[in-house]
Amino acid sequence: MAQFRWAHINCEAEDTITVAGPTGSLQFLSASNALSGSEYLTYRAENRTLFITGTLLVSGTISASSFVINQTDTVSGSTIFGNSDNDTHQFYGSMAVGKTTGTSTFKVIPSLSQSKTHGMRFNYRTVSTSGLTSSTGDYIIGFGGGGNMEFRLLPASTHNSGAVLVLKDELSARGTGSITISASAPNKIDNNGAYVLTGSNPAISLYSNGANWFVF
Repeated sequence: MAQFRWAHINCEAEDTITVAGPTGSLQFLSASNALSGSEYLTYRAENRTLFITGTLLVSGTISASSFVINQTDTVSGSTIFGNSDNDTHQFYGSMAVGKTTGTSTFKVIPSLSQSKTHGMRFNYRTVSTSGLTSSTGDYIIGFGGGGNMEFRLLPASTHNSGAVLVLKDELSARGTGSITISASAPNKIDNNGAYVLTGSNPAISLYSNGANWFVF
């Protein structure tokens, strides 16, 4: 016949384990070797959401299907976003590339698996009406319309130093007509108040030093 030993279970009140913290708080071992919880670390089973208030330090890898970031103050170290040629990264608003000291660097890196680079796209605008003015978002201006046209440049200080404009007559049948590029006084274009495009599909490239425009 099998032999059974006795097990003693003490259910006295002093042996009862108690926990603390608000409803939904995750339990942790406190300094007094008791289980406790905090309002800064809670779990809501009804919507399967973990709430953390404070700083989270992770020494391993975080994997998630999506990230929603309200504010990012600092990202330290090197970061890589995307790992294939069909990854697309979209930025809305302003983006600054720079260094705290020294010269900033912007690199376009070819694909590691294929000897090709992806093209870059700049803002393009068609102008078919005479008397219009440049905008700070312009980069390439393509002129249509017909006959004589005038296009005015905002002050070089408005475009800021380093701004570049590429102006191109796209109409091959303009004939004897011309396109006059006018600077805003007292600004100049290569020390002239205006620059005239004539001939077959002429073009001009300009840059601003913050005070005037220059042909390059």
